[in-house]
Amino acid sequence: MKPTLSFLDRHPLGRREVMRAFGVTAASVLWPGLRSFAAETDSLPMQFFKSLTDEQRSKICLPVNHPKRQFVSNWWYICPDQRLHTFYTKEQQDLVKQIFESLHAPDYREKMNWQVEKDLMGKIANTPSVGFFGTPEDQDFEFIYTGHHVTRRANAHTDKGMGFHGEPIFYGNFAKAFRETKDHEGNPFWYQGLLFNEFYSALDGKQQEKALVGREPRSEKPDVVIQKKKDDLPGLACADLSADQKAKLLDTMRRMLACFRQDDVDATIKTIEDKQVIDRLFVSCYGGSFDIGNDKVWDTWQIEGPDMVWYFRGMPHIHGYFHLAA
Repeated sequence: MKPTLSFLDRHPLGRREVMRAFGVTAASVLWPGLRSFAAETDSLPMQFFKSLTDEQRSKICLPVNHPKRQFVSNWWYICPDQRLHTFYTKEQQDLVKQIFESLHAPDYREKMNWQVEKDLMGKIANTPSVGFFGTPEDQDFEFIYTGHHVTRRANAHTDKGMGFHGEPIFYGNFAKAFRETKDHEGNPFWYQGLLFNEFYSALDGKQQEKALVGREPRSEKPDVVIQKKKDDLPGLACADLSADQKAKLLDTMRRMLACFRQDDVDATIKTIEDKQVIDRLFVSCYGGSFDIGNDKVWDTWQIEGPDMVWYFRGMPHIHGYFHLAA
């Protein structure tokens, strides 16, 4: 007798497709073997959260409005005593790596993993630390990943990017030497500097003069580096740009964000457009010691206003701070 084919034999769907089609509960009733895979419908951060023991949760889950939620620095650890290499199982470490990779565009994931590994500087003591703000009951339940030259954030309820969740992120690297040369050889973030300079080159002479300011950029002290200001903003007022120039600046920012996952980029650009943020921004760049090689390819620049801070410091190596109000 010819064996009867089951639904799954006739329709070779993956587990996720089956559960999306029938719902987790219904699919589990029809095929009990699928029940153990129900957790796969959770976001990656939620899978990681559910894998934690009570002791682990007590150490790395902070209150939803903890002061560190708005904190960022070039080198810090959200839970300094709980590091990836000591506090988590191998399976949990693998989940964290999946989360980190998912926060970046596929073409940049290898570079981002390299950056984290490079900035350990050969010391396992520099291993990153992760944590959560809030609990699954909070709509703004957040996953955070921190370490040397890295701060990333995501809403833990979803694998869909929501624009960095309205909190500051940080990225940076020194690829070959602490004091990089003017071309920043090997630095995975120098592409942003080149894109900024492309925008600057498209400005007319008077606009370039206004953008190049004779003062130092903002301090990198954590309490002021992402401080959004309403006045005393140096440089070129974007409200004075032509419509074409505003469109070019928006496109430049989109392209500079290309290392991050597309959903986060789209959400960020949509916020900038919907809130008409560009009209309140100022663009500035910095010469002197901040221009490596004195080649007028600006290594250090700011795009800032009352709603947003984007500070790119390329001397002696790249530090990038980004914070857009949600």
